[in-house]
Amino acid sequence: MINEQQLDLLKQGVVITWNKWREEHPDTVIKLNGVDLSEANLGEVNLAEADLSRADLSEADLNNANLSKAMLAGANLSGANLAEADLSAADLREANLRDADLRDANLAGADLSNADLREARLDWALLEGTFITPEQLSQARVGRDSL
Repeated sequence: MINEQQLDLLKQGVVITWNKWREEHPDTVIKLNGVDLSEANLGEVNLAEADLSRADLSEADLNNANLSKAMLAGANLSGANLAEADLSAADLREANLRDADLRDANLAGADLSNADLREARLDWALLEGTFITPEQLSQARVGRDSL
């Protein structure tokens, strides 16, 4: 179930309000599964270990976001800006990452099982220990070497 108070706080402002609150409440479980944050400006947001499963984050700006160990299974991240985001050890099973910008993103140890990576940009992305198939990589746009 979505925590409406957390959603309201997140919508107040990322860098000042939300990230400060996260620093002050590091052990609080973040429950935002199924939430609609499409087209939201969430650059540099701290959503580490948050439950965002089945959330709509399409076209959202999540550049430099901390999504490490986040639950993003079944989430819609199509067209999202995830450049330089930390998605290490994130659960992205069956996520829609079509046309997403993942340049310089840290996907080390992430689970991309059955994720849609068609036309996703993976230039310079860190893929060490990532569960990703050769077929998924062939559908993505990789102009530069990814590790």
